[in-house]
Amino acid sequence: GCIMMRKCHLNTCPVGIATQDPELRRRFAGAPEHVINFFILLAEEVRRIMAGLGFRTFNEMIGRSDKLDTRRAEGHWKAHGVDLRRLLFRPEVGPGVDVFNSAHQDHGLGNALDNVLIEKARPALEDRRPVRIEAVVRNVNRTVGAMLAGEIAARYGHAGLPEDTVVVEATGVGGQSFGAWATRGMAIHLEGVANDYVGKGLSGGRLVVRPPSAAPYRAQDNIVVGNTVLYGAIEGQCYFSGVAGERFCVRNSGAWAVVEGVGDHGCEYMTGGCVVVLGPTGRNFAAGMSGGIAYVYDADGLFGTRCNTAMVDLEPVAATGRHADDLGDMMANDEARLRHLVEHHRRYTGSAVAAAVLEDWDAALKRFVKVTPVDYRRALTRAAEVEDRLAAHG
Repeated sequence: GCIMMRKCHLNTCPVGIATQDPELRRRFAGAPEHVINFFILLAEEVRRIMAGLGFRTFNEMIGRSDKLDTRRAEGHWKAHGVDLRRLLFRPEVGPGVDVFNSAHQDHGLGNALDNVLIEKARPALEDRRPVRIEAVVRNVNRTVGAMLAGEIAARYGHAGLPEDTVVVEATGVGGQSFGAWATRGMAIHLEGVANDYVGKGLSGGRLVVRPPSAAPYRAQDNIVVGNTVLYGAIEGQCYFSGVAGERFCVRNSGAWAVVEGVGDHGCEYMTGGCVVVLGPTGRNFAAGMSGGIAYVYDADGLFGTRCNTAMVDLEPVAATGRHADDLGDMMANDEARLRHLVEHHRRYTGSAVAAAVLEDWDAALKRFVKVTPVDYRRALTRAAEVEDRLAAHG
């Protein structure tokens, strides 16, 4: 049903494919059977092309650069003088040399740190008894916590375990995708730093990363987690004492996070959740952001010049009271929600930045800017109106 409007990032797809707007989604006329039929037809066409070239299998085609027709490319006026012969050269290989994947690849999962974590978490996995695990991580330990999360999900589904049933106290340098897919009942606290993709696909767990207690530098002036943190996260909490790299919370759809500064493209394509930035941001903040909210501490008053306002509104944070029962209503209780997150950030990380903000809260609140996607506000307002009408009619 795609009509190539090229609006996938705007949440306004008129045929209801690339959107979370329920009104637009109702316009989607497709069905799974259509996709199945398309791939069947695609496979039949591929088989016909392969037969015309004299191949029965894909493996037979690998490396057969002699079958590529380059005349159309080389004859184009933009390609004048281009010679592809060296690029497409086909070396002679002996009969015992494979040119396609024919050997089992050992990914070393048997040596993964998660095997140790899973074993130590047996009481929690089998009897739901709380456990606390100490671990040392290195940058070669990738996706720490992912296999453990899988074990919890296999037993208890997305409901997971009660909060803090499995707490991992780690030190060192977290490798790529540290804490990926951490689920409900998991908490991973790291004293150190971590690489890119921290919290990828976070599914209800809690991640805390703070510099070593003996670090001679100020956390808020240094990187503590890398790029693309919380990519595709759906739920959970994160507290990072320090600065994150680029594309912080890209495609986040439900996690709540506090950080003390971010690089370029923060909250890019975000569709849900809540982000608090207690420090400066890079350029292009909120590009393609269609859902969720962000609170940014705008110390120099220049955040508006660094934010992409094509899809979001910027507004001051209203002093609505420091305590509220419902923090999930993103259009209300801003002060209570913001203070709740900053207090938790100080609690879990010992952040000096959070402490300073809380010490002079009334003055600090005036420096925060709330970032709200326009369509998101409209959708939530419309939903609230519907609920009010339904409640009025019993």
